[in-house]
Parts: sequence; C-alpha cells; structure tokens
Amino acid sequence: MNWSEFFLISIAHFFAVISPGPDFALVVRVSLRFGSSAGVWTSLGIGCGILLHVSYCLLGVAVLVSQSDLFLVVLKVLAAFYLSYLGVRILASWRQSSYQNLTIALEKGGEPTIFRAWLDGFLTNGLNPKATLFFLALFSLVIDSSTPLALQAGYGLYLSAATIGWFVLLANSIGHDSVRGKLAPVAPYIDLAMGIVLLFLALGIALDV
Repeated sequence: MNWSEFFLISIAHFFAVISPGPDFALVVRVSLRFGSSAGVWTSLGIGCGILLHVSYCLLGVAVLVSQSDLFLVVLKVLAAFYLSYLGVRILASWRQSSYQNLTIALEKGGEPTIFRAWLDGFLTNGLNPKATLFFLALFSLVIDSSTPLALQAGYGLYLSAATIGWFVLLANSIGHDSVRGKLAPVAPYIDLAMGIVLLFLALGIALDV
C-alpha cells in the first residue's frame, strides 16, 4: 500500500464529495420527499456511478476519453439533458410537496421504486462531466502508472464506499421523520429550490459545451 498516494486520493475525494452538486441536491430532495430509505438507494446508485468512472480509468479508456473532445461534448449534452429532466420533473410537482403529519406526497408517477431511486443516483453521477474529469485527473496525475492494477481497483472501491457512506449519512439525517416534520411547512419551497438548482447546473454544463 502506497500510503502517501492513498492520502492524496482521500483528501481530493473528500473535498469533491462534500461540495454541493447534482448528487447532493438529488439526495437531499429524495430524502426529504420520500424518506431515508429512498435516499439510501439513491446514494447506492451514486456509488455505482463512481465504480463506472473507476472502471473506464482502470481499463485504459480514460486515455482515449481525455483525447476525445467529441466524447466530452456528448457527455455534457447528455448530462445537461438529464439534469434538466430532473429539474423539470421536480418543478412540475413542487406545490404538492406537503409533509404534513409525515405523510408522503406522491408524485404523479408515485413513490419511486428501489430501482428508480438507484437509477436516478447512478445516472446523475455517471453522466456528470465534472465527475468524469475528476477521475481522469485522479488516475492520470495522482495515481502513479506503476501502481499495481489491483491496488488501483482497491482505491476505486474505497472511493465508491466513501461516497456511499457520505450520502447515506446525509440521507438518514435529512430523511429522518423528525427532520422532515420540522421542515414540513417549507417543504414545497425546498423542492422548488432543488428544481431550480438542477436547472442551473444543467444550464452551466450546456453553456460549457
């Protein structure tokens, strides 16, 4: 184990994962609206998105990706489209976001299934171009090319597990019944804010294409 390398990876990941972004906005919104269970499944999806980024870095695809402007443009377009979809979906139902008596205000399509919660987390992270660029930099600049592949895979598992741990903690804190009960009066406005945040993030990505 190269502890100095692992320390740099851990510090870089810590600041990246706690910074507000699409993943954070999604977990907060899902946990408040549907409770901690849905937030946890969304967190697991985000963690699997991390494994996607790690996988293409380990397979050497990262080198090709970093040299392909077209790939990054396509990724940014897909990310902007998906975040816009999430933002519009939230804004379409924000007035229904009442948590009175801790009852769940279901969206038109109902409470998300386990798979839907997981998929939203996976796609939000997997399509995030900033996450792509972060892992490209991590595996090309921080992790030495001579580091054994098995150890690099271990780093990737740690990054996924640490990400899941952070967002599960967030989901259980935000999605706790007592917290949701206290936030009930302002629940619709929280949804409104999250929808707007996602749309602004989508706009920022689109303008960067």
